[in-house]
Amino acid sequence: MTRISNDSRPVHLKEVRANATGHLTSEPLIARTDHAAPSIFRPETLVREARRQKGVRMGAVPPVCVLDPDGDVVRYVRRMKRAQRSRFWACYHTDMWEWEENGQRFGIVGCAVGASFAVLIAEQLFVSGCELLVSVASAGQIADLVIDRALRDEGTSYHYLPPSQFVGADRALLALADEVLVGAHGRVHRGATWTTDAPFRETAETITKRRREGVLAVEMEAAALYAFGHARNKPVLCVAHVTNRLGCFEGDFEKGDHNGARSSLSLIRVIAERWRPSERKALSGGRPIS
Repeated sequence: MTRISNDSRPVHLKEVRANATGHLTSEPLIARTDHAAPSIFRPETLVREARRQKGVRMGAVPPVCVLDPDGDVVRYVRRMKRAQRSRFWACYHTDMWEWEENGQRFGIVGCAVGASFAVLIAEQLFVSGCELLVSVASAGQIADLVIDRALRDEGTSYHYLPPSQFVGADRALLALADEVLVGAHGRVHRGATWTTDAPFRETAETITKRRREGVLAVEMEAAALYAFGHARNKPVLCVAHVTNRLGCFEGDFEKGDHNGARSSLSLIRVIAERWRPSERKALSGGRPIS
């Protein structure tokens, strides 16, 4: 645990003081106003120390990286693409697997589940050489989905952007996805998801409310990753391989061929093929969807 103190003394929970009304003096999550202020603890620092302690060589990770919370795509590329462990990924918490396809290097990190963990890894990816990040989540309901906006029902996004109901995808990157997916993936939908930190608190009342709000599926990472992308001006696209009906039926959570890894990888590949170096500058100028 990192020590926080103004006078170099360790701070313990029992030292947190309350005001005259008995409320804690620290502000709640949605009241913070310093979103544009630099952080004292930086991803560069964490990567530097991990590199030193683990003896990882200096070098850049692939320009196109993938987050795979379930780990199915990781297992697929290791078996079918002969992906190898990255020599340059210096991370305390995860491994990266690399492979090459049609002259494009890809890297993938598996099992980074949940908003805070996904953004923890994303921060380190972009200071390690990543230039485009695609997250492939599993989600409840309908079909494969390019996430154009995510409902912010988690905590991480509020550390990067001021409060709002939704956070949207980068406009230019979303337009690119629309362009390459026309005709290539007829079953891929586009729409909103609900990002939650508490999957076992998806009650009937809340699900009904989310449907009225236009939400098509529920997942655990997109809102935080999109907030990070906008705050850091980094290109991030979230897609969901929609696999289940919230576990309400026996035999749910079946993902199809290779647990959905083949179709997910195909989606990633066509996006990466369209993502040319000449377009990277334009993509970085995108703005959230209101």
